[in-house]
Amino acid sequence: MKQEHYAADDVSIEQEQLSIASGIGMPLRISELRAVFAVGVGQTYVASKYHTAPIKIAKAFPIDGQLAVIVMDVSPGLLNGDRYAMDWICEAGAHVMITNQSYMKVHPSMPGCGSSMLQTFELADNAIVENMPEPVMLFKNASFANESIVHLRPGAVWMQADVLCPGRTLRGESFDYVGYRNSLTVYYEDELIFAQRQRIEPKQQRLEDAGCMAEMTHLATFYLFSDRISSAHLELLQNKLDEYSGNESSARHSIIAGVSRTHRHGIAVTAASTAAWPLQGLMREIWQTCREGLLGKQPLRFMQG
Repeated sequence: MKQEHYAADDVSIEQEQLSIASGIGMPLRISELRAVFAVGVGQTYVASKYHTAPIKIAKAFPIDGQLAVIVMDVSPGLLNGDRYAMDWICEAGAHVMITNQSYMKVHPSMPGCGSSMLQTFELADNAIVENMPEPVMLFKNASFANESIVHLRPGAVWMQADVLCPGRTLRGESFDYVGYRNSLTVYYEDELIFAQRQRIEPKQQRLEDAGCMAEMTHLATFYLFSDRISSAHLELLQNKLDEYSGNESSARHSIIAGVSRTHRHGIAVTAASTAAWPLQGLMREIWQTCREGLLGKQPLRFMQG
């Protein structure tokens, strides 16, 4: 597993994949979803939205002043050549939680192509976005590029949790996919404050080696960015990791996890295990700790689990 850091002017995942597809004469199928969230009478609402099949906003739930949004994908998942582009704009003071209905399933790809998703988040002053998608499932021979770009204004809060599965393990798939690329870029008032690049190519890398994946198979990350963050929030998350490491989930599937401050205005949690569900449980605990410790909010109750 290779972690890479690039300058802001490097070629993006989106540009690279478009170039590859064009080179082999295979245009990507682009599906778009754009939504703007605003505040009125103390409640966040959808000010405008636009989508093209197969993705759309299925449900929006007003909860205690914020809005919970569920994204629906009416296709079997990301097929070869699919590209999803989602733009999320939060106006000043808006508060939205975004999730999807089920695992993001990435189907087999043709050589030199694959599928991708690009999400951009624009947060105005004091806006809050909690992006909590279900895990990513990479099928055998899948190739997937995932890119997120975040722009923050003063007082804004952006958090996101991701869980990556090595394949359909109950069907004997484990690291049988072609490649996975993940990119996160965060700006605060037009200043680049964080850039993370990850590339996993199972056939080219020795993932089972110590210092890499070793016996672990599933990965999870949680990111929190805001100028509201202090060392007290880092301590809260470290305590939560220590507490979670001794529970029943950890006894059945060991979890390795750590938390650290980023260069500026950020906290990152990274975890690994041998199943998705204990990592989902950990991400939920971390999320709830951030909601209470940073936002003064109780856990959202419409989610299962």
